[in-house]
Amino acid sequence: MAAVSKLKTREEARREMVLHGVSLAAWARKHGVAYEQVRDVLRKENPCNFGASHKIAVLLGIKDGVIDES
Repeated sequence: MAAVSKLKTREEARREMVLHGVSLAAWARKHGVAYEQVRDVLRKENPCNFGASHKIAVLLGIKDGVIDES
């Protein structure tokens, strides 16, 4: 049986960054994405269905999905 992981809310993802002392810009650099895209995902300005926004949402743990970078 697969483990069920609880998705985070956008606010929980933001609080986790603060807890670890990581800025949005530093998180974006670490994951090779644009700061503006991370900001938009956390502000709900982006539906996160495709491309970089999908990758960001999955990495933040706010969306269940697969990152296929082939």
